[in-house]
Amino acid sequence: MWWRIPEGERFDRIHGAEAKRRQKALVLAGQSRGLIAFAGGEPVGWCAYGRRTEFAALSRSRTLACNDAGEVWSLPCFFIKAGWRGRGIARALLHAALKTLKAQGARIAEAYPVRLPATNAAAFTGTVPWLESEGFRTLTDRPRGRQRARRNL
Repeated sequence: MWWRIPEGERFDRIHGAEAKRRQKALVLAGQSRGLIAFAGGEPVGWCAYGRRTEFAALSRSRTLACNDAGEVWSLPCFFIKAGWRGRGIARALLHAALKTLKAQGARIAEAYPVRLPATNAAAFTGTVPWLESEGFRTLTDRPRGRQRARRNL
């Protein structure tokens, strides 16, 4: 939900139950897209995706700005449950998301990775080396903070 918060609102004020309520409402309305990874019927990871213009925080960001937002699909968030990290689940989710985006007619995928070293809390958007190993090209060169990376589909 962090990427979807309208201007003037702070995530720490809606974190928890309110964020879950809002996300559920978006899903039920068909306005939130993503993929869920399961292991033995248990959800162990997910990846959010959508048109870049659907994520309000991206529209406000000076450091992640672009001039072709209407043509871009974003992969702003990955989550892998503790105990399941390091098993290729995020990579499988990324592959499935890219395949889904391409099938929906997307031509450009964009993500917002962090540079290493990074904490698990900061790396929910992926890391620069991981996305570059998957064919993304990092377009920004900031010493810290989120970068902007793209891959043509």
